[in-house]
Formats: sequence, structure tokens, C-alpha cells
Amino acid sequence: QVQLVESGGGLVQAGGSLRLSCQASGRTFSSDAMGWARQAPGKEREFVARIIWSGGKTYYADSVKGRFTISGDNAKNTVYLQMNSLKAEDTAVYYCATGPRAITTMRWQSWGQGTQVTVSS
Repeated sequence: QVQLVESGGGLVQAGGSLRLSCQASGRTFSSDAMGWARQAPGKEREFVARIIWSGGKTYYADSVKGRFTISGDNAKNTVYLQMNSLKAEDTAVYYCATGPRAITTMRWQSWGQGTQVTVSS
């Protein structure tokens, strides 16, 4: 089993920044990618970003491209999400996940408990 613990959420004004962190532990050897998704009230969970450890290639949802940056440290099984120019519509619970890069992020099996991000307008 893999355990994922997110941190760094909070309340921020529109236009502000937050940095989320996620630490993975346990049986991570079968995972070669990590990522983030979010779920706003009344909406389905949606993909935000992912990073492939081998080569460091990153992918983003169109809604966050240019504002969010995913990075990480493979040796530490840690991934970060730097969120800049935050908007009210970014308000959601943000979840960290890990899994094989060959599978789409939203189908990964290992997810954290989530951290709340609230952007006030």
C-alpha cells in the first residue's frame, strides 16, 4: 500500500499564491509518476497536473496552465504544486496521487486525503 499526505492548503485572496506538498510512503516502487487533482463542491474530481519522474515531463489542465507548476523530488517521493495568480474558481479540495505513467492520472489507485484550498474574491 501507498500512503500520501498533503499539506499547504489554506485561505488566500484572489491573485495570491499557495504551495502544496505531498509526501508518499510505503510501496511506491510501482509508481513512476505523481500528480494532483481537485474537487470543488458539487463537481466531479478533475485532473490538475502530473509529473513523470523519468525525464521530469509535466502535464497540466488547460485551466491552470501558466499559473500552476508541479515539481518534485523522486528520491524523497515528494511532489509540490506551486499555485500562483489564484482565482475563486480554484477553490477546491486538492488531492495528491501516484501511479504508473502508462495509466491516466484519474484512474490511479493511490490517493491522499486532500487539502482544502479556498480563494476569496
